[in-house]
Formats: sequence, structure tokens, C-alpha cells
Amino acid sequence: MNDKLDNYRLHLSNTEYLPIMVGGMGMDISTSELALEAANLGGIGHISDALINAVSDKHHGTNYLKNRQQQFKEYVGQNLAQKYHVQFDLDELYRASYNVVKATMDGKVGSGGVFINMMEKLTMANPKATMAVRMKAAMDAGIDGITMSAGLHLGTMAMVQDHPRFRHVKLGLIVSSKRALELFVKKTARLNRPLDYVVVEGPLAGGHLGFKLETWMNFDLATITKEVLEYLKSIDLDIPVIPAGGIFTGADATDMLQLGAGAVQVATRFTVTKESGFPLKTQQRYFRALEEEIEVNMVSPTGYPMRMLKDSPCIGTTIRPNCESLGFILGSKGDCSYIDSYNKEILIHPDNPKVMEKTCLCTYMKSYGTWTCGHMTYRLKGTTNQFADGSYQQLTVKDVFHDYLHGGETHIKPTLPEDDQ
Repeated sequence: MNDKLDNYRLHLSNTEYLPIMVGGMGMDISTSELALEAANLGGIGHISDALINAVSDKHHGTNYLKNRQQQFKEYVGQNLAQKYHVQFDLDELYRASYNVVKATMDGKVGSGGVFINMMEKLTMANPKATMAVRMKAAMDAGIDGITMSAGLHLGTMAMVQDHPRFRHVKLGLIVSSKRALELFVKKTARLNRPLDYVVVEGPLAGGHLGFKLETWMNFDLATITKEVLEYLKSIDLDIPVIPAGGIFTGADATDMLQLGAGAVQVATRFTVTKESGFPLKTQQRYFRALEEEIEVNMVSPTGYPMRMLKDSPCIGTTIRPNCESLGFILGSKGDCSYIDSYNKEILIHPDNPKVMEKTCLCTYMKSYGTWTCGHMTYRLKGTTNQFADGSYQQLTVKDVFHDYLHGGETHIKPTLPEDDQ
């Protein structure tokens, strides 16, 4: 009898879930609707805190970005070497984070969980304070769990150790190596508050990668997962390990659970669902993607390699740094490597600077022009049906869940609407 993912369950503390965790894709690609449907089905869905002020403006009638632009308009085009003065108002950041999380949690039904993916690299010219505010707001708003990502988070938990929900909200960490987890465990040992789960993200994941550009292809998810499982066993820490990156079929998922994983984290196949925040035109581009059109590059100002489609609009940008209204990844001194690349290019081509080295990531994330994707994106076309006009049938979160739970190496395709059969 073929093993199926539906034969397994994830246990976090005293709560049981289906063994599917949908990763948190920013900016608002992992919408509240997507996360809520995952929870309704009994799994775990993530929202993301990437550009969370913009997400609040989009869905909740606030004007945080417009207010910032007005506040700092006199600085537009000036001080391109340093943007420390445009750091975020912490009260506004708290309210924006609270708005998004609270509205999501108010809509929650079902037995699953809604978590938030919280990125350390969203520094906003004030790394420690902005991280603490986002953590506090999410817990105040009732989030079920927080997955710490895009960094080591060595000081993150200590920032909120006095919060009344610190020992009750589920806390997890994304790592790409056993070494990263060792550093975190050592740094947080004095808090006497272990993680509830660990997400192990392999080299085939979408977006930012925790590997070097030159060596990412030398690693594989199964090996890293085994190393993390062995390490946790050696320190008597019995928590689920959740592999992520390249898990495209139900068979891929069950292979990981047979290794000892507690669940899988998946994302690529949810980018093309009806509940995804990606515009339909972009979803159709993902369906059409070929393997050779997917690359790992260094255009992100975060310093991490990033996997995306080669024709992403964010590559080869000509725009002036847009930190006055956005600026979510400004460093502690107000610096950003896109600003540096822009300044260098404008000296050479003052009338038409075309920056190839880096991208204005905040701007293009907000406009859905950063087409980050998992390596397996080129296989999306095989998971659905193609219409007579060449376009592909848009799936639902429920469709994808069902396929992971009951499918194997091949996919259970959704039924075409009657008019298109």
C-alpha cells in the first residue's frame, strides 16, 4: 500500500495539525485568506510581516506609507548615501502589525493554526526596536505562532521574554544548517524557553536562501534534515523538524516524514492559488515558467542569494531609492546596498542609470515585481489543466492541500469547469 501524507499528523505542544505548513510569502502573497483557508483545512498557514505597513494600508484603510512620504518629502533625492533619518515610527509600526494580525485572527475558523513569518532582515534603520515591536504586536493580536526567518535571531526571543504570551505562543526558527541551530540554542539557553519547532530550509527553496551563491547546489534537504534531527536528539530536545524547499508532491512529503520529520513546509504551489496575493497575470507567468528561466542571483540588498525568474521586473531597475515611503531594509546606519549601486551607476550614466547589481527590493516587492520562486516552479503547469486559449486553470488552497495529502508522485488534477471540458 502506498504511503500517503494524510496518514501523518503534526503535534505542536498539545495541538494536532495536518502535516502541511504553508510558508509565509511576502509582500501579501501569503494573504490572510490563504493562511485562514490552510487553518480551516486543519494545517498551518503563514502570513508575512514583509512590508506590513503597506499590507495594512492595502486592506485596512490606513495611510502609513503616504504619511511617511509626506513626512520625509523634503529628503527625496537628497542624502542618498545615508537614510537613517527615515526610520519608522514605532507606534505606527505596532498599529500596522496589530491591524493585520488581529483582522486575520478574527477570521479564523477550523482546527488549524495561523502563524506569522517574521523576518530579521526587515531592519527599518532600527533593527532591535522594530523587531521587538513586530513580535509584541503579533502576540498582542493573538497570533498562534511565530516563525523567525531571514537571519539567526540570536537576540529576538530575549526582546519579548516578559510578554505574557511568551511561553504560550508557538515559536519556531528557520535554519539552513545544523550550525545555525546550534548557535541559536546556545544563545537562548538562559531563557529556559525552547523552540516549539524548527523549519529546515534547503537549497531549492524560493526567495532568500541561507547558502552561499557559489555552493548552494552542493547541499540537499534530506541530509540537512537528518543532521538537525540528530543534533536535537543529542541535546534531548524533542520538537518537530519541518523540512522546506523542493517538496512538490505528496510523495516528496511522505519521504521526509519517513526520515523523521514532523511535517513539511511548502509554498511554491500556493503562489498560483485563488487565495494568493499574486496578480493573476503573474500567476500565469509562473505556470509558463521553464526550468532554465529560474536563477539564483545576488540582486537582493540583504546580502542573501535569492531565487527568482530571470525576467523579474526588479532586475535592471532604473528607479531612484524609494526609502522615504518604504525603506523596510535600511540598515542600522540608514544604509542599503541598492543605494550604493544606484549611486555608482548614476556617476557613469547620469541620464539613464540601469542598476544590475542590486534591486530596490522594497519597491518591487510592493508592486509584485520581485518574482521569487522555488526551483520547482517550472513543474506547476503539470499540476493543473490548460485551457484552449493557452492559459492555466487557477487552483484553490483546498485543491493543493488535497493533492499533497492524497497524491503521490503524480498529481490529482482539479476538475475543469463544465464550459471548458
